[in-house]
Amino acid sequence: MTDRSYPPRPILAVSTAVIRGDRILLAQRAKPPGQGLYSLPGGLVEIGETLAEAAARELMEEVAVEAEPIGLCGARDIIMRDATGQVERHFVVVSYAALWIAGEGERSPEASDIRWIGLDGFDHLATTEGLGEVARAAFALAPGRPSTLIRA
Repeated sequence: MTDRSYPPRPILAVSTAVIRGDRILLAQRAKPPGQGLYSLPGGLVEIGETLAEAAARELMEEVAVEAEPIGLCGARDIIMRDATGQVERHFVVVSYAALWIAGEGERSPEASDIRWIGLDGFDHLATTEGLGEVARAAFALAPGRPSTLIRA
């Protein structure tokens, strides 16, 4: 496993925006960074797997949900600096939109809470930066799903 602190280059990760009807799956981060914030389930890409494979695998490992990736819905740089200004962590997170297949979502060491959130409840949670934009893009890719009303 790659050392995540003071890496020599950015670390590639994925997240998955699972759409189920008019709801999206959010997981509350159980560990730093972002502990306590709601975000999309995800994790690191392993050598030899595609981004879509990593998104599906991490989704199953983290919250026990199966979904079919349908397209890219965002990318984010997460760069954290220490007190001296040195880059302590740098992740490039590529987000996939996916359509739900099975599983209600289960808590894990990575996810302290699981919620299927409708558009009307999205703004009432503390979330990771940029989650609204990625969620809007995921809904836009899902056939017949709403793509408005989620604010960044």
